[in-house]
Amino acid sequence: MSIEVLDESGRDVEVTELSRLARFVMDRMRVHPQAELCITLVDEATIAEMNEKWMEKAGPTDVLAFPMDEMRPGHVDEEPEEGILGDIALCPAVAEQQAEEVRAKGQTAYSTADEVELLTVHGILHLLGYDHAEPEEHQEMFGLQARLLAEWQGVRHGEDVEK
Repeated sequence: MSIEVLDESGRDVEVTELSRLARFVMDRMRVHPQAELCITLVDEATIAEMNEKWMEKAGPTDVLAFPMDEMRPGHVDEEPEEGILGDIALCPAVAEQQAEEVRAKGQTAYSTADEVELLTVHGILHLLGYDHAEPEEHQEMFGLQARLLAEWQGVRHGEDVEK
């Protein structure tokens, strides 16, 4: 699996850990072992420009996903497709603001790194065709996102977590 993490954000982000998380999620989602993914960490001005250009929305956003080969998650009984998964643009400055909002609601241990991890998983799921426009889609995508993050935390803490 080829995972490239480019940090153009000017923020202190653990790019190695982000790469490990992306590999973990892609493995769990049965993405082909030779698939390619690029995550670019950008500043607020860059993500705002991208958001306007590609989504026709004003202002900065947290994460944008640009699928390439319309790959989908593999299933246990079939071989996953080979190809380029796509690109994710993620803004750590927006992630920091969102983490502050979560902490203000009482989840004091929630960090910017936690939010960056959530956005990374969210972006990968978008690349795999998941969406959250409709209530059923929202429930499926956010449920999967929560499960993957919980499994990731288990693996990071040395727990044996089954797929």
